[in-house]
Amino acid sequence: MPNITLWNMVANFDNEALRAKYNPDGSCLRRDQMELLKMLRVVTDICDANGIQWWLSSGTLLGAARHGGFIPWDDDLDIVLLRRDCKRLERILERLDSNEYVYHSMRTDVDYVNAFGKFRKREGCITTSSRRYDYYKWRGIGFDIFAIEETNYFAARAATVIYNNLQHPTSYIRWGWLRKPLIRLVQGLCFGVVNPILRLVGRINPRKEYHYTLGTGWARHTFFMKDALPLATTQFEGVELPVPRDMDAYLTNVYGDWRKLPTDDAIRKCIHCKEYIEEIYGEK
Repeated sequence: MPNITLWNMVANFDNEALRAKYNPDGSCLRRDQMELLKMLRVVTDICDANGIQWWLSSGTLLGAARHGGFIPWDDDLDIVLLRRDCKRLERILERLDSNEYVYHSMRTDVDYVNAFGKFRKREGCITTSSRRYDYYKWRGIGFDIFAIEETNYFAARAATVIYNNLQHPTSYIRWGWLRKPLIRLVQGLCFGVVNPILRLVGRINPRKEYHYTLGTGWARHTFFMKDALPLATTQFEGVELPVPRDMDAYLTNVYGDWRKLPTDDAIRKCIHCKEYIEEIYGEK
């Protein structure tokens, strides 16, 4: 695969100063970023052993292109696979015999309602404002594993709106005996009835768009295989990782002028973990 380097050609800011402010060596955020990278290597080895293709996506791809690694204030990592490959990976990760890691998904935890999975540490507990978080079986740090499928924006958006609106009220139900059956009821309706219909609608797709699999969210994230495949590689925190062959096309489509840094206020709103906010801003 060809190697692509964008970050040292586009940086019009002091990347080291950003690192010093948000994620210096020894900070909680930097520690967790390096742990996520270690966890990604576990999944990478599994994918390599099983011939499964994946690549960096979303904010992680933005970080690779703009910073040569993690966005300094980012506490997440995102990878993406074609839907058929993601199903294979999910089956493997759900059977993973590990005392350290777990694949967190709708199938492994009723209260985890996201349509995408998360490769997570079994131990630990990060802080978040999510109402559902206290219900989770596992609450350690982890990274997102997204599937994409060929469909149009309307189908992707409609599936998200319907699923989120139906599922949202269940987050207010504190009694598990009631909450969990209702969660499964909504999932059965959306993934068993609504989404198959929307997949038919999604075939009206003259541009051959790909979006996150129905119900995931972020419908505006549009993928084109002509921009993604064949994959290239780039340096991410000193490790060579797979990326779309045209990173700029994807990033421009999703973020617009992705080379431009957000404002300080926008950055502050991007940080959700209370531990990181306290460390960076000194706020309780």
